[in-house]
Amino acid sequence: MVLQQKQTNPIWGWDAPGTVVTVKFGAQTVTGKADEKGKWSVKLDPVPASAKPATMSIAGTTQREIKNILVGEVWVCSGQSNMGFSVDRALNAEIEIAMAKYPDIRLISVPQVGTQEIQEDFQGQWEPCSPQNVGSFTAVGFFFGRTLHETLGVPVGLIDNAWGGSSAEAWVRRDVLEKDKRFADLLGGWKKQEAEFSPEKFEKQKADYGAKVAAWNEARRAAVKNKQPPPAPLPRPPQNPMTGQHRPGNLYAGVLHPTIGYGIKGVVWYQGESNAGRAYEYAYLFPLMIQHWRDEWKQGDFPFYWVQLADFKPEQPLPGDSDWAELREAQSKTMSLLKNTGQAVIIDLGEGQDIHPRNKRDVAARLVRWALAKDYGLKIPYRSPELKSMEVQGRKAVVTVDCFGSSLRTVDTAEVKGFAVCGADKKWVWADARLLSGDKLEVSSSVVAAPVAVRYAWADNPVCNVYSKEGLPLTPFRTDDFPLVSKQNAEKAAELTKLTDAKKKAATQKAAEKK
Repeated sequence: MVLQQKQTNPIWGWDAPGTVVTVKFGAQTVTGKADEKGKWSVKLDPVPASAKPATMSIAGTTQREIKNILVGEVWVCSGQSNMGFSVDRALNAEIEIAMAKYPDIRLISVPQVGTQEIQEDFQGQWEPCSPQNVGSFTAVGFFFGRTLHETLGVPVGLIDNAWGGSSAEAWVRRDVLEKDKRFADLLGGWKKQEAEFSPEKFEKQKADYGAKVAAWNEARRAAVKNKQPPPAPLPRPPQNPMTGQHRPGNLYAGVLHPTIGYGIKGVVWYQGESNAGRAYEYAYLFPLMIQHWRDEWKQGDFPFYWVQLADFKPEQPLPGDSDWAELREAQSKTMSLLKNTGQAVIIDLGEGQDIHPRNKRDVAARLVRWALAKDYGLKIPYRSPELKSMEVQGRKAVVTVDCFGSSLRTVDTAEVKGFAVCGADKKWVWADARLLSGDKLEVSSSVVAAPVAVRYAWADNPVCNVYSKEGLPLTPFRTDDFPLVSKQNAEKAAELTKLTDAKKKAATQKAAEKK
């Protein structure tokens, strides 16, 4: 394994209650006592980075030795499928895998266990990075860790706990959400689903699906034999929502909790797609989740860096609203709410027809800039330009951008693309825009006499081309505070649910009266 350098490292395990356990590592000898449940813990004093393999001995009712321990930098790689997206699926996978001979990078993956019952341990082990095992590991995490290793010259440990499709609320302890009134509707829907869930019905769904698969395979064989088109693809198999990656608290209890307390430098996160439909909620859920992790870890405000949502889905012919844009805004605002946080903007690295863009190397390159600059002292640009202010001057709006010591430029064409403007009628139109200076742009439209607000890259899959001179994209933004479409859609869905429930209740009562 890899221990985090230059900070106290907790070590824990289990033994018979009351047993005194002695841990030796290097020149250190520390003792702890197993509590009434058998758990013991000790803390090792800070040690410097070392690539020389060391051994830890642990003596209680039995004696264990953990060998080949290095000391360096440890990062947690978390989120949903774009973090879980493996090296063997990324661009240039064959070359990346062949190159992955890094015995001083250590990898460990946490199994996917969705449960409401707090888990204390998990089945897994650290392994030195090699071409034989890196293919199945998180690509963003590996490229991030490899850059740290090659830049800093110290061992790196990477903990992968990502779960595809996971919702942010699943990564938060259930009682934390229940104490917060802002999540009453979210939890209310889940409590209803939990009450109505039938294990027997789910087992029948699985059995029915098995029959469908058998019939589909038979139809496919017949199609091949008769040289006919294959049958339509099978739908996804039924998923048990009680043990899945969306249920509030499930991934905190089953995936995160067993690792909480292990000495780390920080967390890199890539998630948000599953919460885009509730982007308004993510604006307070995401910072709550980060602070919750920090509180649980008891290691202070450790660095927490994330990847903003990429461009995805069809391009919009006309400017307007977008829940994905609203999710990106919620991510951006989190930087101003919590210290030691940062965001890698990848509005140009997505794929319109694939929610999982394969270019994970550039994603990690933008993410690792934050760590190298903020945590390891490299003097490099690391933050994408962001909106600073907007001033209306007659028929034009002048947007000032915070370039963080850099300046703006366009890519692919001298024409500035990606801006929209509206007047008091709130009707958005594409705008003409031009660079006035290194940090200012002029935005206007011949059909908007008095601009009220400006938006940039405000779409699911925007066409935009403004960057810093170092190649970091201008962060998508809006200057307005108009109602969020994700909030409006959620309210409509809630009203529809109430109406449906009322109709069901009325039908049930009528049937009872008739009987």
